[in-house]
Amino acid sequence: MLTYEECLAMSELTEEEIAAIAEHEHMDTMIAMALGHYLVTHDGEQKIRQIILDDINDARRAGNHERERVLRAVLQHFIATHPAHSHSAVA
Repeated sequence: MLTYEECLAMSELTEEEIAAIAEHEHMDTMIAMALGHYLVTHDGEQKIRQIILDDINDARRAGNHERERVLRAVLQHFIATHPAHSHSAVA
């Protein structure tokens, strides 16, 4: 059986990026990890980028400035580590 840390390492995403997917899709972290890995390995980086952008907008609308700040950092890291499919700057 694989540990959480082993799955995380294989996902090619950070814990924060996976948390953003889980939040957006309303799913368990392990399921979000599998979805994220699938998207990263099947040209879905734009979808992950959009998920994080949607989460930023949700946090902004809710007035949750701390969550918005965290998600902006997550997006910046994602764009830096997946540059081939990240076509625009942070929202």
